[in-house]
Amino acid sequence: MRFTLGVQAASGDHAGATDELYDWLRQDPELRGLVRRDLADSALAGAMGGVWSELLTLLLAPGGPTAAAGAALVVWLQNRRSNVTVTINRPDGTQLVVASEKVRPLTAEGTGELAQRVAEALREPSARETDEREPAGDDPAGDHPADEDGSGRAEGAR
Repeated sequence: MRFTLGVQAASGDHAGATDELYDWLRQDPELRGLVRRDLADSALAGAMGGVWSELLTLLLAPGGPTAAAGAALVVWLQNRRSNVTVTINRPDGTQLVVASEKVRPLTAEGTGELAQRVAEALREPSARETDEREPAGDDPAGDHPADEDGSGRAEGAR
């Protein structure tokens, strides 16, 4: 699956923050060959969260290193001094938004839980694939990782 990551920095240096995330993800041996730089296409220009001149693309095959990607993203955000927001765009149009100001104050346990939730969102099949395989309304947990409130966990928009 192809995910795009848009980075917005409160300082306005979106390109610099994108470069830092790119370098961070490429340091992970599991992710190194899976991260690419892309110019934003016009389809994403109207997406919630703003317009990016450059996006990162993360290519994850089913069973790929979603745990590594989730952990790397959360740790990178937690170490930002300024406020940075990363929007992950799934192929089905679902967006997962994670902001550093909500990640920084998390405990080690909270950080691990958020990394797991991001990994689950990267691992989950698209809504279209789910509709084809499962009857509607058959969600035993009753929630979706990308539909969390703003309490330091992933926030999503559809």
